[in-house]
This record gives sequence, C-alpha cells and structure tokens, in this order.
Amino acid sequence: MNKTKIDWCDYSINPVKGLCPVACPYCYARRMYLNPYYKNMYLHPEIRYDDWVWQENPHIPKGSKVFVGSTIELFGDWVKPEWLRCIFEYCEAVPSSTFIFLTKKPQNLIKWSPFPDNCWVGVSVTNRYQAHMAQQYLPNIEAKVKFVSFEPLLDDVTQALMFSALIMRCQWVIIGQQTPVSKKTQPKIEWIQPILIAAHNAGNIPVFMKNNLEPLITKEWPGWNLRQEFPERRQ
Repeated sequence: MNKTKIDWCDYSINPVKGLCPVACPYCYARRMYLNPYYKNMYLHPEIRYDDWVWQENPHIPKGSKVFVGSTIELFGDWVKPEWLRCIFEYCEAVPSSTFIFLTKKPQNLIKWSPFPDNCWVGVSVTNRYQAHMAQQYLPNIEAKVKFVSFEPLLDDVTQALMFSALIMRCQWVIIGQQTPVSKKTQPKIEWIQPILIAAHNAGNIPVFMKNNLEPLITKEWPGWNLRQEFPERRQ
C-alpha cells in the first residue's frame, strides 16, 4: 500500500498485478509495464495475485480512503474469483477504513453485489458508450456508495440517453482530465457544466473535481473554486 497522488483517496493498493488487458491508451500503469526503465514491472507482465501487499500493510490509519486496483481492471475475466473473495474479506476485516473500487466492466459487478458496507463502487465513464454501460448495470448494484468517475472526460457524455437518471442513482461524482495535462486532452467546459447541474438536481450529490481541471476552471470560471466533496461515510 502506498500514499498516492490521486486526489480523491489517501492510499492505493494493488493485490492483483500485471499488464491490464483493457489496454486504455492513456493508462499510466500500462506505460510503466511497457517501459524497460521500470524493470520490476516490465519483466513481470503476467497477471497474478500478490497476497503480500496485505501483510506488509497490516495497519491502515483509521478513516483512510484506499483505492484498490489502481493499476489493473479488477472486474475483468482475467481476475480469479478467489482473488476477489480474498480482497473483499480483507476489506470487511478493516471496517474503520473505506475501500474504493472503480471499473470499466460494470456488467461483472453483479457477481459481487451486495458489496461490503465499507466499499464504495464506481464505474468509469469517459465517453458515451461507457455512459450507456453504466446506465445499464450500475443501478442494479447494492453498495453503500455508488459513484461515476468521469475521468478522463473525453466526450460529451451528457448526450447519452438517461444520463440524468444515472446520476440520480449515485452518491458521488468524480470529474477529471486526462494526464499528462495538455490542451489536446482538455475537456470542454460545456461537457462539465451539465454534470454539475445534474448532480445538483439529483439532490446536490457530492462532486469531486480533480486538481488537473484547475487551469480550465480558472480560465472559464474566474473566481470559481474546484468542488472537492466526498459522500458521508455510511455505517
């Protein structure tokens, strides 16, 4: 487990290691696995379960938010069911912390629903296709906190059918830009504004805008601060 630069959590931990088959072109972990400079990763691309990551981090500070699986898709068919069972058993054994899961395979979440009470479960939505997938599968999942992560925001996802209904089924929204930040990858402000409006209309759902959006927000909305809100921890 490592302290992380990811804005919306305190730590990240990766009990499943290896080169992620989803192969997102913007994935920082994939770039590291394919770069000989990172020999420890480059020489071990096979997908495997590393139980030692739990053993070397026996004491997670109370109240921590821990992102599980920051370098690989945990809900793909390449992750063995017994690995996920071990992961959720560990999460349940540390009820004082919150464990955050994020997937691009929402169709596989139902196999593990209902999730432990201290697990937040989210779906990545970077484009309209993923928005449709989230709309189809996320409402059927049982978790104390369900969320959508619009990161990296690559398209006007608010044009997807039933977008507002998806937001109403969530307890948290994340919005972010592709990294490394550049004008080429910067989302349009008119893609972001409808998301904020939908969250407000759905009962003022907490919104976390990542720090990499600050240049865009400063330019388009002078004097406006980034919203960096969290849902209340539910027992």
